[in-house]
Amino acid sequence: MEHGHEKKTIDCFRNRLRRLIVVEPVLDRLDFLSADQKEPIRAKLKSEGNLRAVDLLLQELISKDYPEGWFRELLTALEAAGCKQAVNYMENNPPSPTLEAENDSCMRLINLLQLTLEDMKTTHVCESCYQKNVLTEEDRQNITAETTLRGDIAGARVLLSRLMKNEIGWFSQFLTALEETGHAGLAQELRGDPLRDNEAVNSESDEPQALMVETELTPQTEKKKVEMFIDDSSPSSISLPPSLETQASFFSATSLQDVGLDSSMDSSGVNSSLDTSDLDLASRDLELYKGSDEEMETEQTAEILDQSGNETEREIVLRDYQMEVALPALEGKNIIICLPTGSGKTRVAVYITKQHLESRQRLGQPGKVVVLVNKVPLVEQHYKAEFGKFLKNRYSVERVSGDSLLKISFPQVVEKNDIIICTAQILENSLAKAKQGDEDGIKLSQFTLMVIDECHHTQKGGVYNHIMVRYLKQKHTNIRLVKEQKDPVNLPQILGLTASPGVGGAKTQQKAEEHILRICANLDAYTIKTKSLGEESNAPYKRIASAQERKEDPFGDVIKKIMDEIHTHAELNPLCQPGTQNYEQWVVQKEQNAAKEDNQGVRVCAEHLRQYNEALHQSNTIRMADAFNFLDKYHDEEIKKKINADDEDNIQITDTERFLFGLFKDNKEHLRKLMKIPAYENNTLAQLRTLILQEFTSRTKARGIIFTKTRLSAIALSQWIQENTKFEEVGVRASHLIGGGDQSVVKPMTAAEQKDILNKFREGEINLLIATTVAEEGLDIAECNFVIRYCLVTNEIAMIQARGRGRAEDSSYTVVEEAGSGVAERESVNEYKEKMMSKAIARVCALSREVYEKKVKENQMQTIMEERVKAKKKQQKCMVKQDASKVKFNCRSCGAVVCSGENIEIIENMHHVNVTQAFKELFTVRENTSLQERLLDYEANGVIACKQCGQRWGSMMLYKSIECPCLHIKNFVVTYDSKKKVFSKWNELAIRFPAFDYSLHADLVTQNSDDETEDME
Repeated sequence: MEHGHEKKTIDCFRNRLRRLIVVEPVLDRLDFLSADQKEPIRAKLKSEGNLRAVDLLLQELISKDYPEGWFRELLTALEAAGCKQAVNYMENNPPSPTLEAENDSCMRLINLLQLTLEDMKTTHVCESCYQKNVLTEEDRQNITAETTLRGDIAGARVLLSRLMKNEIGWFSQFLTALEETGHAGLAQELRGDPLRDNEAVNSESDEPQALMVETELTPQTEKKKVEMFIDDSSPSSISLPPSLETQASFFSATSLQDVGLDSSMDSSGVNSSLDTSDLDLASRDLELYKGSDEEMETEQTAEILDQSGNETEREIVLRDYQMEVALPALEGKNIIICLPTGSGKTRVAVYITKQHLESRQRLGQPGKVVVLVNKVPLVEQHYKAEFGKFLKNRYSVERVSGDSLLKISFPQVVEKNDIIICTAQILENSLAKAKQGDEDGIKLSQFTLMVIDECHHTQKGGVYNHIMVRYLKQKHTNIRLVKEQKDPVNLPQILGLTASPGVGGAKTQQKAEEHILRICANLDAYTIKTKSLGEESNAPYKRIASAQERKEDPFGDVIKKIMDEIHTHAELNPLCQPGTQNYEQWVVQKEQNAAKEDNQGVRVCAEHLRQYNEALHQSNTIRMADAFNFLDKYHDEEIKKKINADDEDNIQITDTERFLFGLFKDNKEHLRKLMKIPAYENNTLAQLRTLILQEFTSRTKARGIIFTKTRLSAIALSQWIQENTKFEEVGVRASHLIGGGDQSVVKPMTAAEQKDILNKFREGEINLLIATTVAEEGLDIAECNFVIRYCLVTNEIAMIQARGRGRAEDSSYTVVEEAGSGVAERESVNEYKEKMMSKAIARVCALSREVYEKKVKENQMQTIMEERVKAKKKQQKCMVKQDASKVKFNCRSCGAVVCSGENIEIIENMHHVNVTQAFKELFTVRENTSLQERLLDYEANGVIACKQCGQRWGSMMLYKSIECPCLHIKNFVVTYDSKKKVFSKWNELAIRFPAFDYSLHADLVTQNSDDETEDME
């Protein structure tokens, strides 16, 4: 692979990679980067967090030349740091569109249900996940430290965050871990099993479900029956028949809860652009991914009525092209059906299912079909709109998910029904149980047909792939059994469905073909069947709207002036311009280095610089007022830290902090005045304003979606539109839709709020939705006639999904970018990849049977061997830890001595606590107002902070009625082997801490209590 291709791949998937990479452990393993190059990245990490640090790292990788072997070293570092999914993208082997969307949906689901998941026994779950190899040793230490320092809630957040950076397949393992640690209810809720008795799905459910988590949902539903979902893995929109509106409303309400939305998890990669004449690859094949659902329902559904007029059975009528792709499956072969969104993939699957069961009945053989989906809402979608609708009068069809009313175990559901629709995780959990000898487990041999929706997710790490690896192992074993003249184990026929398998990050046509072959091998497919639909009349008009840089930016100039004064005060010389990701990475590194060097002046300056840099970025994409409010809130919170909760000793305010507070105060009013001058707003916002007004004045009935990157920008844009009378005059009724996960400074939407917004948008009360990327994959809105992606780039799959939102006639798809931002170029790359994908499918289909089967077998053997090696490594995995007395902890803010490692104990292998009397004298306890505002369910989760400077150290957790100060390692400078370091997670510190002795401390507490009683007497 040429370096240019490698860098282009990194750049293409930059947005995805930035959320899959954990910077610190990766940096430690990159020898080709110099110390000077690593310093700004570490500074960025410390001052602005992992995301910004990753941005700087990626920019460094793309913009510089490195010696031969650097890319392989990078991949090795990523894998060692547990960032295996990032490795797949780097190798131009991303998950298929469906797998990626499914994984995103899983993450959205986690985000949406985070408040519930935070009730888990974090330490136990962490240990189980570690044993399942979805957390590294470093992860385990960090989670344990966070839990010890701040309690189970905080630890759970770290655990969930780290899990979502893992390779696809983590979700399945996580559910198993939950079950194994006594959290069956949480696992059931996540995978869609029946929940509590009072949790029957009904129209009053206040937890929306049409929005999927970006990890377990993908736009793949058939939009005809349930308006909230996307059919066949692509977003589409259509009005609901009156008879189904109640169902759709009910479904959307419930499914949203199980999936969840999160703006922070935007899709990665690149999108399609305006002009791709120079990328004229497989232009005819590209048409394959265009289609319309609107015609499918009426043309394919024929109801058979009896004499009384009652519906007895719905006949399934396939079009010629549908019958053509179904033929190999009707002959009993494993196949992948690759059809565009709206062309009826699911309908074909229903037909094949019906024929399969009928043929087995004719032969006197039992038949059982399992339909696997990657998002909870799709369970209900497929049941109501497809499998249940057409087959329930002849066969017993049941769905198993958080939406279902079923209150029996999954094995019982399988035993009692002919067709079972469930999330893949439910099946994987049961298969794992069966392997362990659990009575609640089931085996693949119990099924005769397995339908896998969005099968492009059947890749390394994904839940689908875990299931298919079991299948492939048994298939391989069956070959041996046959040779030994023994009876082989029955395996189900496989039917994969996908609309967009993607190119797996491929940069060349050959790699794209290898990606398609790998998916075929993973699904043991005899062939992949597709078709070309011809030009789609409803394809949205695509355009790029570029906004020029503003000629005058006095608001930004004031912020830069403040930053320059801070540079001078701290004697810092930035190597890049403020307002950029490079600057953010630089300042994060400076903050980390200053913390290690106990240079508190520079450290606090770097922290403030990071906030100003973020404000500059905001002023370039949203309103100046939003950037100002961001800064104002930050300074208010910092000043509050200096107020002693006990009103005793004054918390120390250094000269540098006094200078920084005064600097903002001196410029605050000037910034406030400037933010009120519309002429100084950024041009991208002006461009967006023009587009919205154009859409609403040129259409009789406009309805659109604006996709933006973050929750903050979604809320800010919604407020901006609502406050602008021009928009109101042309009939704009806007609202925002963001995720429910607690992963950002922005308050998440509740499930009820999400449901309300979705209903209003569907009914037309709201006609402009400003949403994060989760809405790309989880909504199916009728007559959406314009889509705008605002300063947002993703991969080719997300591009297709977002573009598919424009399903109405004469719809438009617009990307708003700032000139020179590279958005247009990435759109072009995505469009090129879309064509490359179509060409790769055509070439794979053209392979001779001998060549195809040879390549498939090679891929399958590689998969089996990789699984065996992985299992062996897991058994051998062991990390040698040093004695705890060798490590010392100092306050990261003021440098005060805190404690030695020998004073720290671990609760449940996760929470790092210090219950010594000496430590209690060093901190003060405050209420955690931010958590209380979210009404989280936990005990005594107060914040512990340094008495000298107010720096937060962790949280006060209540463990079995004993108050335990729990330390968060990121708030300390750690001295180890005479070297000062900073860590973000406890598992990064190779130290063996003793387990918390509950009996000993309980006795001490009791004794102290008795002494106090005697003194009172």
